[in-house]
Amino acid sequence: MAIITFLIVGWILNWFKFEQLIIQAFKELFSKEITKATYYFLFFCVGVLGEIFLFFQGAYYEYFLH
Repeated sequence: MAIITFLIVGWILNWFKFEQLIIQAFKELFSKEITKATYYFLFFCVGVLGEIFLFFQGAYYEYFLH
């Protein structure tokens, strides 16, 4: 669920041109050109990390038992 949540957050931030800020920051900090696909991939990775954190925290175990 965290993956979908972070992708939706990335999509909503896209309405406010946040992706241009991230793309420009990557260009200046790392001298790398990235695209919108990379922007969404970053949000996907954060969502995966959130899912892993919830899994090890035991949130899924409690959710599926009830």
